[in-house]
Amino acid sequence: MRTLPIIGAGLMMLTACAGGQKENNYYVKANLGPDCEGKTVYLYDINTDMNIDSAVVSDSVAIFNAPMTTGYQGTASVMLMLDGQGVARFYLEADSILINKGMAKGGELNNRLSAYWEERIGMGKEFRALPDSLQKERAEYYQAKSDSLDKAFFEVNKENAIGVEEILRNERPDNLAQIDSLTAKYPYIAGNAQLEKMRKAFNLEEETSVGKMFKDFEVTYNDSTFRLSDVVGKGKYVLVDFWASWCGPCKRQIPVIKGLYDKYNKDGLEVVSIAVWDEPESTLRALKSHDMPWTNVINAQQIPSDVYGFQGIPCIILFGPDGTIISRDKQGDELCADVDAAMKK
Repeated sequence: MRTLPIIGAGLMMLTACAGGQKENNYYVKANLGPDCEGKTVYLYDINTDMNIDSAVVSDSVAIFNAPMTTGYQGTASVMLMLDGQGVARFYLEADSILINKGMAKGGELNNRLSAYWEERIGMGKEFRALPDSLQKERAEYYQAKSDSLDKAFFEVNKENAIGVEEILRNERPDNLAQIDSLTAKYPYIAGNAQLEKMRKAFNLEEETSVGKMFKDFEVTYNDSTFRLSDVVGKGKYVLVDFWASWCGPCKRQIPVIKGLYDKYNKDGLEVVSIAVWDEPESTLRALKSHDMPWTNVINAQQIPSDVYGFQGIPCIILFGPDGTIISRDKQGDELCADVDAAMKK
């Protein structure tokens, strides 16, 4: 079992905060500072990709106080969002939770995670305090002790939000068959919102795999509407790049795409970059920086991924003249090889 990552920025949650928490209610008090005055803060459910609550910052504080719903099964893995950025990640429970400088305190699962990391960090300090001559001798002992701690922590928490997150992180399925295998192994994760989202995405990915016909969608931004069918299926090869300004791998593919555009645009290859999961202002700044002289679609958000099922970016698709998908999810030399082969036909 791989080491559990620290969830959130410095989540050393050791004590519950006092507050107006009522039975079956979560009470979250977030100290955000005077610069946030009047802004709206959201509790974002990571599994369902939805905002589940909001509060306005008043006197530097945002307070969330509402009943837990049956849909959370007693806990929810959430992110506190401000101005589109994560402020703190933690487990939402029917308890009092304090957020201060990106750290969350309170709630049984948060405290369990804190205790786990306290023990793990202490173990690491103990090992590093040994003389160099003993570290090599004792390395296997400390590794076994660490593995035992990980295993015990997972067993205790495997059926709550901590364990489910760990399962999906360490055994993240890559296809529908692996989802079925995973739910057979851990029956209690069947129906998990994140898992069902993956299942839907894999089905959509299969429906838009190589050899299948394109599926249309439309994006409207600033009163201008782009439809994929405006360019695909019109007798030309079309290379479509789904990307975002914050995505490092996406930006690394821009020179590759630029090379293909320069090489084949005169022969009829069209290129379209479609910004997904990105703020329009950020996309526009990136376009100025990266010199992308082809068609650019702004503010598509999740519309294309809801049609093509991609769960990560870049997702680059080459469509044939009739709209058939010729290449999908290739990058670098593999992408170039597919485009070269198509354009030489």
